[in-house]
Amino acid sequence: MKEFDALLAIAQRKANFDQGGSWSNGSETYLAEIKNEVDEVIEEIPKSRPCYLEDELGDILWDYLNILTALEKEVGVDTKAVLARACRKYEERISGIESGQKWSDVKEKQKIALAKEHSANS
Repeated sequence: MKEFDALLAIAQRKANFDQGGSWSNGSETYLAEIKNEVDEVIEEIPKSRPCYLEDELGDILWDYLNILTALEKEVGVDTKAVLARACRKYEERISGIESGQKWSDVKEKQKIALAKEHSANS
């Protein structure tokens, strides 16, 4: 989706700008902020104001992208790998339940595979 890529590029520009500032504390700043934004979404849902709700959901997405960007610099997380991993993970889960498997069984298999991956890379 081109809008997602565009927003990610804006977040990366902002991360570069923030390096010269003193207000940001990297991922900690955005992790705290995303909690606030989730609360704002919860408050907005019963008000039945779609444009406000979309705006608040956009704030969560913005903070999430800023967390990814910060963690790329802080610990070497690869944003594209996060997205690819999420696609594989949920494709496996949805395909699993569509074929009659239990969600919990698919999750358990994935946890085992993740532990093996971690062991192989440690």
